[in-house]
Formats: sequence, C-alpha cells, structure tokens
Amino acid sequence: MYSNFNQITAIALHKVGNKLNEEPFLKSKSLLNLSVDVQEILVHYFTSHFKSEEYYHFHHDINLVMNEVYACISAIFDDSFTLLEQSVNIASLLYERSNHPKIKGGEFYIVYFSDCMLDGKLVDAIGLFKSENRDIFLKIFPQDDSFNIESEKGININKLDKGCLIFNTDRESGYRIIVVDNTNRGVEAQYWIDDFLGVVQRKDDYYKTQNVMTMCKNFVQNELPQHFEVSKADQIDLLNRSVQFFKENEEFEMDTFTKEVIVQPEVIASFDQFKKDFQEEQEVDSFDNFSISNHAVKKQSRVFKSVIKLDKNFHIYVHGNRELIEQGTDEIGRKFYKIYYKEEI
Repeated sequence: MYSNFNQITAIALHKVGNKLNEEPFLKSKSLLNLSVDVQEILVHYFTSHFKSEEYYHFHHDINLVMNEVYACISAIFDDSFTLLEQSVNIASLLYERSNHPKIKGGEFYIVYFSDCMLDGKLVDAIGLFKSENRDIFLKIFPQDDSFNIESEKGININKLDKGCLIFNTDRESGYRIIVVDNTNRGVEAQYWIDDFLGVVQRKDDYYKTQNVMTMCKNFVQNELPQHFEVSKADQIDLLNRSVQFFKENEEFEMDTFTKEVIVQPEVIASFDQFKKDFQEEQEVDSFDNFSISNHAVKKQSRVFKSVIKLDKNFHIYVHGNRELIEQGTDEIGRKFYKIYYKEEI
C-alpha cells in the first residue's frame, strides 16, 4: 500500500486545451513557488482520491522505451532538475492526444513527490493531474452592518478529474502506477489511460484475484446454464460460496477451490475448459496459485448479485444456506419458492 505524500519537491503547471476544437496550449516558463499552506491543500487535492491497489505499468507494443511518457518520466527520475523541461514535453503529448470533441481542456500539473511510502519502502513519485471541471463557490463577507455574498467559479479540491501516480520502482517493467479518471465514461474515456499514458494493468495478485472472481461470475451466470440444468437459487448459492472462499482464504489454489466450491466432477470439467479459454483471452499463463488481494475481493464482491427476481412482484435476496429455500410448482401450474427461517429481523 502507498502513503506519505507530504513533500512536494517541485511542481509545474500548464494549460492544455482541446486540440481538435482549436483551443490553445499555454506553457509555463517556470515552476510554481508555493507557500506551505497551499502545498498542504494541493497534496490533499492530488493524492486523497487514490485508494485502490489496482496497479498499472507503462507499455508499448514494440519496445517500452518508445512509450513517450515513460521516457519523459524516466528522465525526471534520473535528474529532477529537468522537471520543467520534461513537463512541457509531457503536456505537449497530452495536447496531441486531446483530439476527441468531448475532451475538456484544463490545467495540467506535473508534481514531484519525495519519500513516499510504498510497501514499507521510501520511494520518490511523479504525479500527473488534470483539472477539467469548475464548481461554483459562495464567498460571504461582512459589509457595513450586514453581510454580502458573491459567487466565484473554481476548482473543488475534493474532486480530482484525472490523475496518475508513478512510483520510482520496477523501472524495467514500466514502473508501478495508480490511475484515476472520474470524468469520462464514453468513447473518449480511454484517451487518458490508453492514448496518453499508454498504461496497462499489472498482472499481480490484485489482477489475478479480480480476474478469477470475474471468471467465476461469468461461468456461473452465463456458461453453467448452457450445459447443466440449474436453478437461479443454485447459481446464487455457487456465487455466494465462491465469494466466501475468497474472503476466508489468504492463498488461492485452483484445485482446492474447485473441490470445495464447485464440487461436482462434470461441472469442474466444464469450468476447467472455461478457465483455459479465459486465460488465453487474458494472455495469462496461469491463475492456479496466488495470494488473494483483500482489496480486490472487496471491490469484486459488489458485482456478485445474490438476488432472484420474480416477475415484477418480488425480489428474493439469498445470502446463506441454500437448503433453506425450495422451488416448486403448485397444482394449477404456479411457480413458487418456499423459504425457511427462525425469526424475522
């Protein structure tokens, strides 16, 4: 985990518009000179939005050094006095990639942090941040024997639009990076991660936990009903037991998971084939053994739906013992669920 972003060593600020819309690119000729109070505010603004352990790394299809942002970042880590020069290069790259009509222009910050804590070790980090949206703030001040109110547009320090933190570790494999994009959701969403930064997710324990849980969910919801007669209650029970396995164990072993959770040999055989196809699609050699990431489990658990929807009349949420719910059809053909319980809560 990462923490301790208290020390900003240097910071550059440029204005990057939308090139397609012929907005300007305004370059600063000097670094910002900040007071201690403003530094503290900016540290909060830049770093408080990064809470995930989903790490990325720079990537290039041909050669990593051909990733232009990676090259500029490496030059700054080699000599922090080149931050202003390299910040112009990075901002120029962002301007060139801002070629979708929905991309908003904004302020672009390049920040050097000293002595950040990452997995118990002190490392330097470089942050790239872009503010695109403005909020309206009220200013209240005394006037004569009363008060007056004025409105002003500004940047909300509790809302970071786009950012990434690049830690000075694992350089040969593209550094360790965390990314946030809170503004774009459509076609233009990928320009920050793909077109500009050129990063992909690291295939670490978080990645493996995230993808195996996704694989299990897809298998139970989509693949299983195609090959076996299975009720919604059975599907939900299998999903619940899958999540419980990840919550109760520190290490994941595929053989143990299939024996304890999937159980039936013919279903295990179907799952093994589905897993093989999934791994080829994700270009991962193996998902068989890894340390379970609690952060990934917490995030992925939210998309495991344990609800049976009955027409438009009822929803049944199933969280526990599968044996306490029965399914059947009455004498006139109406379908029903029978639920057993000890007390109402």
